[in-house]
Amino acid sequence: MSTTVTAPPSHVDVLIIGAGISGIGAGAHLRRSAPQKSFAILEAREQIGGTWSLFKYPGIRSDSDLQTFGYQFKPWTAERVIAPGKDILAYLHETVADYDLADQIHFGYRVISADWSSADAHWSVRVQHGSEELELTSSYLFSATGYYNYAGGYTPEFPGLENFAGQVIHPQQWPEDLDYKNKRVVVIGSGATAMTLIPAMADDAARVTMLQRSPTYVVSLPSNDPIIRALKKVMPEERAFNIARGINIKRQAIFYELCQRYPKVMRKVLMRQVKAQLPADYPIEPNFSPRYNPWDERLCVVPNGDLFKAIRAGKADVVTDRISAFEADGIRLESGKLLEADIVVTATGLDLQAFGGAELRVDGQSVDPGQTVAYKSMMLSGIPNFAFSVGYTNASWTLKVDLVCEHFCRILNHMDQTGTQVVVPEIGDAQLERRPLLDFQAGYVQRRVNEFPKQATSEPWTVAMSYAADRKRLLDGPVTDPALKFSRAPVPVTA
Repeated sequence: MSTTVTAPPSHVDVLIIGAGISGIGAGAHLRRSAPQKSFAILEAREQIGGTWSLFKYPGIRSDSDLQTFGYQFKPWTAERVIAPGKDILAYLHETVADYDLADQIHFGYRVISADWSSADAHWSVRVQHGSEELELTSSYLFSATGYYNYAGGYTPEFPGLENFAGQVIHPQQWPEDLDYKNKRVVVIGSGATAMTLIPAMADDAARVTMLQRSPTYVVSLPSNDPIIRALKKVMPEERAFNIARGINIKRQAIFYELCQRYPKVMRKVLMRQVKAQLPADYPIEPNFSPRYNPWDERLCVVPNGDLFKAIRAGKADVVTDRISAFEADGIRLESGKLLEADIVVTATGLDLQAFGGAELRVDGQSVDPGQTVAYKSMMLSGIPNFAFSVGYTNASWTLKVDLVCEHFCRILNHMDQTGTQVVVPEIGDAQLERRPLLDFQAGYVQRRVNEFPKQATSEPWTVAMSYAADRKRLLDGPVTDPALKFSRAPVPVTA
């Protein structure tokens, strides 16, 4: 796909912010379900893909199966379903080509602010392009920016870091020419990024150590799906995909539900799987025995047990301890041990950011996202003609993107049919018990979650982490709702 920079139209029906998996999905859904609407996609960077073009670290891959991480309307036909980042990026380029989205994507345009005007019934969007600023207008605004800051990740303040003689790298700013051959590498962190890096670097590095304060649940899954392989032998490819996708959606939901209902039993099941893949004398406690219940935080998937293979081969290790201070030769731990290192990778998480950092205003009044409440996890109380997409934390991100985009298109079509131009969720007199939008205990979430919209404990103000529940309300349920107010645009006053 060409990344030629073209100027966006001065006005469109729908302005989409972000050309990652959510923004491209939104564009494709508009093509499919609301083709009468004009739209443009603004991308602050110089290429599509979001996460999948931003991160360059070794081994970057999905941590969900691609039959559910891929779009419902575009089957992931490869048997390799825990896929590398380059394959996901190629899939996104195919989607852009399939739905003729290239001319709608405009690179190097960063949204600074967006102001809704009730008098004009449209958004005025201030955009930075290089050293210039321009203003665009749109009838609707769709934020597909994800939930983290693309400018940089999160790195804690480490005592004595200035004393370290080696290199310190965050995965979000990975240097493409990094030479780690025969180097001692310490990866700080225990999330999906760390567990991807360890086996990817292990063959070339002298040794790779994952340094964690506390362990994470690890699940080993085959990278190739035997179900899709078997189904493709007896039926057309698209039908095989749909069946395999349905099976995987149900399997994810059942596994999550079992973890919620029977945490002690599921903990034993997960610990048994880990023990079977580690050397007989390898200490599971404290290295692979989390303090919390399964799915209180996201589980980490390792394809074909690659992390455990690296440990069994003696190329990788896990250390559970706290950092006392950096020294010239490595990291001094609170236990007193010196963890020698030539390269330290700070896989310490993301820096969360709501709506790409853009300031929202309604009729000149600044909106604090933390004071709004999410309507059906896709719109915000008191903000007209605005939608956003945030995926699941307990299943594939794109499952929710598909449902949100389809419901958004249904709203647009309903408004065309009823002759209305403005839609806004309103709390009214409802007494809502508010909760965090992302009810998730991971440290990177807790650091910034108060800056994000809230959810409530009652419909339609909940953020469901259930595909079945979202399908019922977003796909099968009605567009209209007592909390969703539709109206006509003001009639212009003529002199």
